[in-house]
Amino acid sequence: MGREVVRAVTDAPDMEVAGGVTRGDDLEEAIRRTGPTVLVDFTVPGAVVDNVHAAVRAGIPAVVGTTGMSASDLADLDRAAREKEVGVLVAPNFALGAVLMMKFARDAARYFPHAEIIELHHDGKKDAPSGTAIRTAELIAQGRGGSPLSREELEIIGGARGGNHHGVPIHSVRLPGLVAHQEVILGLPGQTLRIRHDSIDRSSFMPGVLLAIRRVGELQGVVYGLERLLFPDWEAPSPAP
Repeated sequence: MGREVVRAVTDAPDMEVAGGVTRGDDLEEAIRRTGPTVLVDFTVPGAVVDNVHAAVRAGIPAVVGTTGMSASDLADLDRAAREKEVGVLVAPNFALGAVLMMKFARDAARYFPHAEIIELHHDGKKDAPSGTAIRTAELIAQGRGGSPLSREELEIIGGARGGNHHGVPIHSVRLPGLVAHQEVILGLPGQTLRIRHDSIDRSSFMPGVLLAIRRVGELQGVVYGLERLLFPDWEAPSPAP
């Protein structure tokens, strides 16, 4: 993802790459040396919080595609960013099709309250479930206004029914050959509705990343989800603990 971002920014006529860091580099020194106007973070859950705080301390807005931050991490970043009057855009998925998938799932859940999520990623992904799946479950819960009545189930093998977030089962698949894929299956008696998005190349995320870079300077505090830029009048829930 880092290489794709560098390529996309280099090709954009209104942007240039000021610098970059990798594991072991001093980010704060790099910020002082290069003077960027936006920091873009696609790293790992163990590094992202410190990276974004470093940008905020320097008064630099940040675009964050790293998943795995907790609600308390985001709350701390929000307070720090508001004190510095800078914006931090955190998005679990920058593919425009994935954002539309989440929106359609929320809208459909009003009529199809029974839903499950299957998310599939490459075997190098560190966290499960994906941030996109977590966000989708939150939006489904918002769209249906409550959980369907639960029923007793017997799991012969623990975890066979997946994880549960806001009453929505989430199933995670990790295999070589995949990039990023998600299917939302909604059901009613006699019918099912499937909403699926596939990223078959990491270039699919770049239009959303460039949009966020261009717009993050308009924000203050943490804004969660690219949908907040695409649909500014659409009220979306904050990430749940």
